[in-house]
Order: sequence, then C-alpha cells, then structure tokens
Amino acid sequence: MKIDRRMFLRATSAVAVAGVASAALAACGSSGSGTTKADPSAAAAAAEEGGELLVWAWDNTIPACAEAFMKKYPNVKVEVVNVGTSQDQYTSLQNAISAGKGGPDVAQVEYYALPQFSISEALADLSAFGAGDLNSTFTEGPWGSVTDGDAVYGLPLDSGPMAMFYNEEVFTSLGIAIPTTWDEYLEAARAIHAADPTTYIANDTGDAGSTLSGLWQAGATPYTVDGTKVTIDFSGAKVDRYADFLTTMIKEGLVAPISGWTDEWFQALGDGTIATLVTGAWMPGNFISSVPDAAGKWRVAPQPRWDANTPACAENGGSSLAAMAATDKQALAYQFIRFCCAEDGIRIRIDGGAFPSTVAELDSADFLNKEFDYFGGQKANEVLSQAAKDVLPGWSYLPFQIYANSVFNDNVGVAYTSKGQTSVAEGLAAWQKACITYGNQQGFTVS
Repeated sequence: MKIDRRMFLRATSAVAVAGVASAALAACGSSGSGTTKADPSAAAAAAEEGGELLVWAWDNTIPACAEAFMKKYPNVKVEVVNVGTSQDQYTSLQNAISAGKGGPDVAQVEYYALPQFSISEALADLSAFGAGDLNSTFTEGPWGSVTDGDAVYGLPLDSGPMAMFYNEEVFTSLGIAIPTTWDEYLEAARAIHAADPTTYIANDTGDAGSTLSGLWQAGATPYTVDGTKVTIDFSGAKVDRYADFLTTMIKEGLVAPISGWTDEWFQALGDGTIATLVTGAWMPGNFISSVPDAAGKWRVAPQPRWDANTPACAENGGSSLAAMAATDKQALAYQFIRFCCAEDGIRIRIDGGAFPSTVAELDSADFLNKEFDYFGGQKANEVLSQAAKDVLPGWSYLPFQIYANSVFNDNVGVAYTSKGQTSVAEGLAAWQKACITYGNQQGFTVS
C-alpha cells in the first residue's frame, strides 16, 4: 500500500492518544528514507563487517539475544532499550519517525500495530534480504501478520494462539466440568457465581484486543483492507453470536469488574476469584512470575468452541521485530532480526518463557513434552501447539488499529458501564461508526 506523507501523519497521529500532541507530530519531518535494495547476502556480510545497532524492545528476552548475537559477531555492538510497552513505545517511535531522528534501527512492533507503521513506509521491506524465503518457517497466523503480498515488514518474534487457562481447584471443588464450548462456558459461569457470588469465571471491563480475538475465533472478519480502501462491518450472524454471548455475561454479572494487568487482577488469579483466563499462549511465563501462590492449581485447555466438532482458534497478542526504513543499517538490522526470530534466538527466547511462532519448535518433541510444574506437571505445550495450528486464517487489522483500540471503551465500553443495558452489538455499531469517520478524515476511503 502506498500512501502520501500527509495521510501517514494523520494516521499515525492516533498514537497521540497516548499523550503526544498531534500538533507536534504535524510539525515534524521525514517519515523515513525508504527501503534499501540489497542482495540477500548483504545481511550476513554486514554482520561480519560490524557496526552498532539500537533496538527498542520491551520483551525481556531480547537483551539475551543481543548478547548472543554480539558473541557470534564480535564486531557488532547492540544496545537494547526499553522505552515502554506497546503503545508507550509506539508514541516514542512515532515521535522519532516524525522528527526524522532519534529512532531505533530495530523496533518491536505488535501484529495489530504493524500495518499502521508499514503503510507509511516507515518500516523496511525485508524481502530485499530474502526474508520471503522464511515463509514456511513460521506458522500461518504470525506470518500473515507481517506480510503484505510479497512485502515482509518484520519477522514474527512470538505468537499468541489462544487457550483457556483454568483454576482446576475451583472447578473440582464445585463439581463443574471443564467447558469445551461457549454454551458450556456460560453454564459454568452461572454455576460458579451462584455457588459463591465473589467468584467469577472470568474478568472483563472492556478490552479491544480480547474482543477482536473473540470475533476472530467466532469466524467474523469485520475488517477488509485493499490499499487505501477499508471496510468495517460489525454485522452478521458470527458477530451477533459473539456479541450476544458477551452481553449475556455482562448483564448477568458473570464477569468480575477487574481490569487486566492490575495488582487486583493478579491477586484474583491467585486466590481463585477468577476461575479462567482465555488468552494467548504467552501467558504461562506471566503466571509463573506474577501469580506464584497459585502454582499447581492452574491447568490449560483448548479455547472453548462455538461448534463442538469444529476446531477454531484465534490469536491474541504477539509481536514482531521490524527494521526501520530510515536506518542506514538495514542489512545489519535484518541479520539481527533473523538471528532473534529464526535462528539461535529461538532457543534463547523459549528458555526465557516465550512462546514460539516457528513450526519446527512447535512440533518438536522437546517442546511438546515439557512438563510445567506450575500446571501440575501438565504438558501444556501440547495444547498450545495445537492451538497455533487451529488459528482461523483470513483475519486483518485496520491500518489505523492503534487509534481504533484507543476509542474502544468510548463505544463498546458502554456495555460494561451500563451493565448490559446497552448491548455489545450496539457498542460495536458505535465503534464502527467512529472508526469509519476517523478513517475517512485521515484520507482513507472507509465504508
């Protein structure tokens, strides 16, 4: 997709919702210098020659990857800087892109945010270095998230096929079967809350990522992107099925009003207040490090299905490493990205608790047979690896998804604050309208 700089500045000004004034963005300079055309062998040669790389990443396994890379290529110096997680980094990244200086050579970018940077040519097309040859290295979902036709705007760093983590102690004590379908999940939610009104099957205060993943698993495809033409459509039976389910959960008070990643949330996961967590496969490391008191109580099961006989899974989260178009070290940057995502860095990251996006690791006996003490000795990777294979293809994010997510709770969030009196379907309709208006204001053709 080719867009002009005016459109790019408007689209990426959505990042300003995190605290950067859009006026400052509009006043700044170049968005990048374009992609260098290079021979695929140039990357390895650049690493042998040496140089310095600045990497922005919040993933805690990247520093270890950098150390290993520098050991392999002693003429290279890699500095890894955590400038914030997710949107905080995107704000800083956008500021640097707009200023034409101060940015990294390599950046961690989540899959949902990648289109917003790639459409502006702020990211290097790594196909110039042969990245396209790695298409069979990664699972379909993550690979589809970093590519646009033949262009490759990053390499998958990890993935988040969804599964249901559940507190076995809660289910066993109440004699409730582990749900395998969303109908069973709703009945289990009612039974758990009826037995103890302080206990819930899940928490939810409104989260764009979780909602989009839910729609993805339901088979909905609300976003269609063709160049600058975008369609947003939160209608149809698949959307309605998910929205009605969620509205029922909210209206009946079956979800704990606790926001994720808060101290209260971690405590609720630890003391049994929250009995399940349907999320990405990257969660085990967070359980182990942040919910230590519940060790041995939790297990992993497949994400509940809408149709008991049809496997279906969605992705939640996951990120890539991308080279900035503005850097004059694209070849060296690609060699580092490849090292982290497709070579020695894979093992380093798995040992550090990351969930891989590479086919070979997901199918390896060593990976599948790993027993997790935290999950009572369960071979959790067997469930998570299968989830990766069951991810439904065909999902797209908006080229202004960062903005869209930032206004999710202004629209869909009303369903939560009204305790279901405003339905999730009504909230999605309002969100659709807001995003269409915004997209057209940025120069896209959105309907």
